[in-house]
Amino acid sequence: MKINIYSFKIISYIVASFLYIILQYYYLSMSNKALWTPSPETKNNSNMQVFSSLVARKYSLESDNYNSIHKWSIENTSAFWEEVWQFCGIRSSADYFQVVDDPKKMPGAKWFGGAKLNFAENLLQRKDDRIALIFRGEDSVKREITYAQLFEGVKNLAASFRKLGLVKGDRVAAFMPNMPETVIAMLAASSIGAIWSSTSPDFGIKGVLDRFSQIKPKLVIAADGYFYKGKAFDSQEKLKGILNSLPSVQNVIMVDYTGNINLNGIENAIEFKELLKPSGEDLIFEQLPFDHPLYIMYSSGTTGLPKSIVHSAGGTLIQHLKELKLHSNIDAGQTVFYFTTCGWMMWNWFVSSLALGATLVLYDGNPFYPAADSLLIMADELNIDFFGTSAKYIASLEAAGVKPNDISDFENLKVIASTGSPLTDDSFDYVYRDWKKDVQLSSIAGGTDIISCFVLGSPTLPVYKGEIQCKGLGMDIDCFDENGNSVIDDQGELVCKTAFPSMPVYFWNDEDGKKYHDAYFDVFPNIWYHGDYIDITKNNGIIMLGRSDATLNPQGVRIGTAEIYRVVENIDEIEDSVVVGHKIDGDEEVVLFIKLKPGLHLNDDLLKTINFSIRKNCSPRHVPSVCKQVKDIPYTINGKKVEIAVKKIIHGMDVKNKDALANPECLEEFEGILD
Repeated sequence: MKINIYSFKIISYIVASFLYIILQYYYLSMSNKALWTPSPETKNNSNMQVFSSLVARKYSLESDNYNSIHKWSIENTSAFWEEVWQFCGIRSSADYFQVVDDPKKMPGAKWFGGAKLNFAENLLQRKDDRIALIFRGEDSVKREITYAQLFEGVKNLAASFRKLGLVKGDRVAAFMPNMPETVIAMLAASSIGAIWSSTSPDFGIKGVLDRFSQIKPKLVIAADGYFYKGKAFDSQEKLKGILNSLPSVQNVIMVDYTGNINLNGIENAIEFKELLKPSGEDLIFEQLPFDHPLYIMYSSGTTGLPKSIVHSAGGTLIQHLKELKLHSNIDAGQTVFYFTTCGWMMWNWFVSSLALGATLVLYDGNPFYPAADSLLIMADELNIDFFGTSAKYIASLEAAGVKPNDISDFENLKVIASTGSPLTDDSFDYVYRDWKKDVQLSSIAGGTDIISCFVLGSPTLPVYKGEIQCKGLGMDIDCFDENGNSVIDDQGELVCKTAFPSMPVYFWNDEDGKKYHDAYFDVFPNIWYHGDYIDITKNNGIIMLGRSDATLNPQGVRIGTAEIYRVVENIDEIEDSVVVGHKIDGDEEVVLFIKLKPGLHLNDDLLKTINFSIRKNCSPRHVPSVCKQVKDIPYTINGKKVEIAVKKIIHGMDVKNKDALANPECLEEFEGILD
């Protein structure tokens, strides 16, 4: 029997189509397969499940599963946050008469009216010999501080602060590495009711002044320098330049960290250790309203002067404890680590673990010094239970060929947390293949604006590739299309429809509240607009698609940048990338910039691979109109990719506040690159 060419083509087409359908079905079934599911023991013994069961019994709910408890938490705002207050054991000297006056009032809802508390008092409940802080300054410094020593240090420093005239409402600005003295100073300031603000010492002078000049600090705390890649960097000349433009500063407290301290030329300078001498005075915790200012945080400042965001003591405390105790399952006796600087909100979030009696691991320096696996070796040596980092760090580990499970089985490790940017599918695979199979990979997202998370993990839920596990309890988030309609399994804006305690109380120097209103409530009236592009899946998980202001819009179709990164950065030759929209002829074209591995150059074959991969895994609209090779990709000091700065440059606009960038020099290459 003969088969002609035409019949052969038809049969081949049918077979190929059939195989394609099978492969697609296999792919979909595998993509919906959980990478990790908590064992019954893990789930039932978790703080989240204990809390959920308690709430279900008390309020006669039909189910204590996570989705049921979340639904109850956003429909019963007052009852939920009151249960969190009780479950987390928040200390206050005066009871509240009302949890919230109006949960639908945004902005302006008032929380826990009548309550009086102190943030530092809640973090310093222990005074025993349990280790509170473990400090590693790369491989140069190793220290440990007990809870008793921490309390004593805060007590003595607070007494010295009072003698220097520090009172509630004064601002204390820290230009400090992530080290014990920073934690001690923050707690001492907050015990008095002073307002704490901090940046990292690797910020430039302009970047620091753009922040601190807005808040007029009375005290500045600074280290003599910091370590990076085995070298000691002196911060003192930079500090002098900062102080010259801060006339409000009355005293400068200097920490001897690198051994190069020199108080000469710094007016009213006092060495930190002098202020730790015993005073014989008790530690007084000023009892303050729930909404008393605790922290001033700053937006990234890459597109203008940073917003000075004021967060309350009570709102920060209750939100952090909810996320640390319930969502992260942190308890007394656990060892908790987050790789962060003092200029990133994750430092503030992580330090709140002291309220739970955990041991905190502070790290200053390069995470890949002296080797790519340095933090992993440290995690093994210290038996870390909770390992927090950035998505970029995990991707860099894989790119460096590090296989953590060759180092250790990390028996104690229960949670790996990731934030800063969307965690790629490859990184999910990498963690479960090469790090640890039995671990909760908790991708989390929120930000400086709320000093906490909108979406994060739960020890009671499975982990699916590419997805954040769940909406945070009490966080009434949704995904809105451009008309304000709720959408499921489709792309849209991350919004929050009900007030929550950690909303900013106000912006500094924003007397009429206009900047605050315009930042979050100008798009959807009375609805918090966060500026993130997301997809809420049928699993009730969340896929982060990038910042809304960086969203691509070719031919009127909105595309999240993270979709393209997931594909492009999976191509072997590509080390990093940034994608932006370029306005041209009344439309917007997709422009992709790629950083290739050393020695490689963009050619036609690689360009075809890039375009084919994007077309296949995303859509034809995602395929870039222009693809250019660059030497480096810009990042903020906190490790966030800076799409907006690149977008401004290719449109001939100036980029302000380059001091917020880790590598501002790389922006020069983008100037005129499309001409």
